[in-house]
Amino acid sequence: MIHPRAQTVGELGERALLARILAILGDGSHARVGPGDDAAVLRVPDGRVVVTTDTLVHGPDFRLAWSSGFDLGFKSAAVNLADVAAMGARPIALFVALALPDATTSGFVEDLARGLRDACSELAPGCAVEGGDLTASDTLTIAVTAIGVLDGLSPVLRSGARPGDVVAVAGELGAAARGLGLLFERFRDGSGNPVPVDVEVLTAAERADLAAQLRPRPPIALGPVAAAAGATALMDVSDGLLLDATRMADASRATIDLDARLDAVDLRGGEGHALLACFPPGVALPEGFRPVGSVRERSGEAVTVGGETVSGHLGWDPHRDWDSGRG
Repeated sequence: MIHPRAQTVGELGERALLARILAILGDGSHARVGPGDDAAVLRVPDGRVVVTTDTLVHGPDFRLAWSSGFDLGFKSAAVNLADVAAMGARPIALFVALALPDATTSGFVEDLARGLRDACSELAPGCAVEGGDLTASDTLTIAVTAIGVLDGLSPVLRSGARPGDVVAVAGELGAAARGLGLLFERFRDGSGNPVPVDVEVLTAAERADLAAQLRPRPPIALGPVAAAAGATALMDVSDGLLLDATRMADASRATIDLDARLDAVDLRGGEGHALLACFPPGVALPEGFRPVGSVRERSGEAVTVGGETVSGHLGWDPHRDWDSGRG
């Protein structure tokens, strides 16, 4: 059977491409005015919104040889949903701006839309893509803005950790970093250029690590759960537990001491998007959270491991680590 050549976005044009995207996203919108108008109109139950934005750019943030359109749609949604959850909020809407080279196939963009849709459905039911923008660019770029609501709760900031608090994590640590390392170690040619992934040569554990990198599944629902349980501080672990715990400790003017049993990848590996939380002593940790340390009076160091000073790089820095695959 001969298949017709896939149309590119340059051949298809913005209007036809947008129609295909909207057909995939479907009618899951809960907005008063959803996709298709000049702007969306959202219901805001208690008058407050949580807003975050993140941009993925081909080259520094992903490689097309390794990521499908579906992967990129899923990941770009997941990383923004995690930031909303990290405030103790419930995501309700995404706005997606795509800058596309003219040679991009319409099928790739349709797969990206499916990834966005499925990430919302799986990770944050009730959240949907409510609008966005399409434009042309020499570099594929995906910019997502996420909106969340607090449902009567107070936002949980990274600055609220207090001495005596239990430090806890929900979600995976280290897996996404191992997956990135796997890509750089196994799927580059002799010149260092990315080559497509052959999942058949991977073990089950390696496939799981790769999935954590390409399609992360942060515990979005546990953000509001942590807030309701009395979390004093909360944030997304996107750049590694050590680095993000340092940010929380600095913001809280405290010292966070992490469990010495955590391994190097768990401590320094980035892009996992787990949730890092602090809870007052005596508070039962919500299901899904596990203890990984404690908060102490500030003692000079922002973060220690087993009471010892930490040396070397603390975590993931895309400007430094991407080309080396170090996480």
